[in-house]
Amino acid sequence: MKLSVLDQSVISSGSTAYTALKNTAALAQITEQLGYERFWVAEHHNANGIAGTSPEVLISHIAAKTKHIKVGSGGVLLPQYSPYKVAENFKVLEALYPNRIDLGIGRSPGGSPETRLALTDGIRKSLNEFPRQVQDLQKYIIGNDKGKNAVTAYPVHESLPEIWMLGVSHRGARLAAELGIAFTFGHFIAPLNGKRAMDYYYKHFQPSVYANKPKANICIFVICAETTEKAEFLATSLDLWLLALGKGEANAEIISPDQASRKVLSQEDKKAIKENRRRMVIGTKELIREELSRLSKLYGTDEFMVLTNVYDFEDKVRSYKLLAEIDF
Repeated sequence: MKLSVLDQSVISSGSTAYTALKNTAALAQITEQLGYERFWVAEHHNANGIAGTSPEVLISHIAAKTKHIKVGSGGVLLPQYSPYKVAENFKVLEALYPNRIDLGIGRSPGGSPETRLALTDGIRKSLNEFPRQVQDLQKYIIGNDKGKNAVTAYPVHESLPEIWMLGVSHRGARLAAELGIAFTFGHFIAPLNGKRAMDYYYKHFQPSVYANKPKANICIFVICAETTEKAEFLATSLDLWLLALGKGEANAEIISPDQASRKVLSQEDKKAIKENRRRMVIGTKELIREELSRLSKLYGTDEFMVLTNVYDFEDKVRSYKLLAEIDF
């Protein structure tokens, strides 16, 4: 089993964006030493509790502070941007850090309608253009014949960033399969759609210049601790954070387990928390091993991208260390 990391640079209540970003870089160094496969950073907008708004900038910083772990985006929200400029950004990163850069892309609008318009400078771009944008991105990444095409994305380098499609349904899986690129399924967002999406991807994958066979991983919330009670206690912060995001609340900071345990919850809140638990695996090493092994068989993948949003950084590091000790 290969393990990777997705980090959203979430700001803990009472802390700062500086600390969140510093911790993201530190976590990359720690997980590299622990043998994790890749380290991705997310892209979120207009959320005061999430410091990760620019994956390209963070990738460059993290890659400079690490030696060999693959570093990438999870992911760039392509509908808001120019495929040409995205290609340039990641080709520069690849030239700086050869064979280490992953270009994860997603179809998400990036937030509210107002947020998306701010990202596109007021231009109302259709999400239906996403498949065409991905094809254009591939063209610019791979390079083209200037005799036939007027524009080339530079710099040209002997290695290329690896494109990954991020999806939460069979629609994303279908596009990744048709274009012959790697696929990440977001179990941490839509756990009930996973098997259908992964089955479609493996069955319909078309070999390409990027890959001659399918390549996929699963992104999932994981909290691992020495005891079930400790893991459950830490998870209360994640429960309340997801609940706040689901309600569209302005404050996206993650609160402490002590604060979370004092919150008065409605029956509707409790129901939402129970549903959200489908998106995560929480417990001891033994439970985590059992559940990830089950999901590995269900999804047909040998790589999990782990997202651990807890209040205290030391608890987060401890969770990743315990996870790395598991003999799958």
